[in-house]
Amino acid sequence: MKLLKQLIAVQATSGDESPMKEFLLEQIKTEQKNWKKKPKLFYGDGFQDALILVFGKPTTAVYAHMDSIGFTVGYDNHLIRIGSPVTQDGIELVGRDSRGEIETELLVMEHEDGEKHMQCVYKRKIDRGTPLSFKPDFRETKQFIQSPYLDNRLGIWIALQLAKTLENGVIVFSTYEEHHGGSAGFLARFLYEKFKIRQALICDITWVTDGISHGKGVAVSMRDYSIPRRNYVQRIIQIAEKNKIKYQLEVESAGGSNGTILQAAELPIDWCFVWAPENHVHSPDEKVHKEDIASMLAIYQVLMKEL
Repeated sequence: MKLLKQLIAVQATSGDESPMKEFLLEQIKTEQKNWKKKPKLFYGDGFQDALILVFGKPTTAVYAHMDSIGFTVGYDNHLIRIGSPVTQDGIELVGRDSRGEIETELLVMEHEDGEKHMQCVYKRKIDRGTPLSFKPDFRETKQFIQSPYLDNRLGIWIALQLAKTLENGVIVFSTYEEHHGGSAGFLARFLYEKFKIRQALICDITWVTDGISHGKGVAVSMRDYSIPRRNYVQRIIQIAEKNKIKYQLEVESAGGSNGTILQAAELPIDWCFVWAPENHVHSPDEKVHKEDIASMLAIYQVLMKEL
């Protein structure tokens, strides 16, 4: 879990993903000598802060978003949401502005008209535009891990574990997923035009719901707000069955991630969410069962060989 703790400690809210990109580049350049195959890297001009790893002769791309929810400091230490974070009095927030490291708390106030207003409690005015995120607090028991930003640091961790043995495939570390869109669309177009990639797996985190439970395996999504192509999802299910991987089928009416962006990209790309469930979503206390993490990694390893 050391690497996961390190990933959680990197502050990278939507629009400020460069610290995560730099961390991943350093990690990849250090560790790739131990991987089965060395990938070709694509990043920099034309990719914004996204990062693509291409292994061998790929047919399928794994998308893991780098950004997290959080807050932007506005005027007089007022706070504006990045994405949809939980907002409760006393939540510890961290960041950095021109005068140094910041550790503060969230204060939620309600006006007479009932409208809620958020600000941070701090000894001085924080620079306008400073991103703040939940303070890292990694907890581990025999069955669970619990921490802020398992969505999607855990997805990134799975992708990095997958990279160790991947021979043919693409890993995409995308941006802006948590806040009104994402970079998956233009990254998919690059992969389609250069490598003819028409299959995608979305390596993210889903929610524990009435139909999805802790400890019952990775969730394979048949739909959320968007609907993937059924034939593609059925192939994924058949591969999971053949390899005796523990999984559960997800059918929801709302939600979306990079798959929704791919569906809107006007490209003939099949996609499916394949993800571990968590509860206490978008809070400092996100919680995932270790068995679901194990089955998530296992299914990605076989899918990238057999799809």
